[in-house]
Amino acid sequence: MIIRNGTLHDAIHETPYQADILVRDGKIAAIGQNLNAEGEQIVDAAGMQVYPGFVDAHSHLGLDSDGVGYEGWDYNEMNDPISPQMRGIDGFKPMQPCMRTAAKGGVTTVCTGPGSANVLGGTFCAVKTVGKRVENMLVREAVAMKCAFGENPKRCYRDKSVSTRMTTAAKLRETLFKAREYMEKIEAAGDDAGKRPAFDMKLEAMIPVMKREIPLKAHAHAAEDIFTALRIAREFNVKITLEHVTEGHLIVDELAKENVPCAVGPSLTNASKFELRNKTFDTPGILSRAGIRVSIITDAPVIPQEYLPLCAGLAIKHGMDPFAALQAITINPARHAGIEDRVGSLEVGKDADIVLLNGSPFDIDPDIQAVYINGEIVE
Repeated sequence: MIIRNGTLHDAIHETPYQADILVRDGKIAAIGQNLNAEGEQIVDAAGMQVYPGFVDAHSHLGLDSDGVGYEGWDYNEMNDPISPQMRGIDGFKPMQPCMRTAAKGGVTTVCTGPGSANVLGGTFCAVKTVGKRVENMLVREAVAMKCAFGENPKRCYRDKSVSTRMTTAAKLRETLFKAREYMEKIEAAGDDAGKRPAFDMKLEAMIPVMKREIPLKAHAHAAEDIFTALRIAREFNVKITLEHVTEGHLIVDELAKENVPCAVGPSLTNASKFELRNKTFDTPGILSRAGIRVSIITDAPVIPQEYLPLCAGLAIKHGMDPFAALQAITINPARHAGIEDRVGSLEVGKDADIVLLNGSPFDIDPDIQAVYINGEIVE
């Protein structure tokens, strides 16, 4: 297939340009002028704007359900505040209507997983938004280990084991200490099975974090929680990404020193709790202008997944540079999740996730003409 004569917004070059895209075997095989179309299906995109599929770095899509209440609610394990052994892939429901709505809205990849009730909630996965079986939709099975600070663990476990921010931090530290010791014992035992520690599912799940293979994905709205997340990550030399960052604009000078990716949102909501009192669409632009790598997120279903580009549009309205806003829903979230080799931009070798529009994706009701995921049109 060749997509002809569209104006490409590739999320890498700031200036759009006209070019053809050759798609083969679900990948972008070539980008250029007047590509050889012999034997290829031609898609005429003359007059259209061509974008990479949009990527959400922080969603719960597929772990919640459309309008069925608790029976379909699978994104928080409510029995134990320390649940790193939970895997988002095991709660994911591909057949929900919200998946199709997301895909038709141009959101082609989401990082989705357990929510923020738990101090440690489990692993996020990166998936495409079309398919019947999650294994066939995966971009990467484990992209991050979710942890949470602030009001959520306190509220959800107040009558069980967490009543203060200090408790949350202490429980996270305890688990990291135990995971480090567990990993060191395994390494010291080598091939001697008799010297290995007793198997522990929770600590086993933390080994990729301790080895810096995946980051802690730290839910933190308030400034004090952001700093606690950074402090603990530094203590244990683990990778971290900051999620929500609601008060990030108040501490931008400090965040600019940290070189930590920030996923900002969901901003298209009311301030439903105290730690959201300073929520504003100004935040993504302020952080971006300070040189911080920003992703804009929906936290779906908090904001419906298909409104990811709209959230970027509202950030533009509040002063964010339009190209920075585009990167915040394409290449930046791909980098945030460590999947930029597959998605997030229109580049040769990447998955053919492509959105064709008349006009801008940042409009309230964008005029999407076609969406391709892995080179296949979303019907």
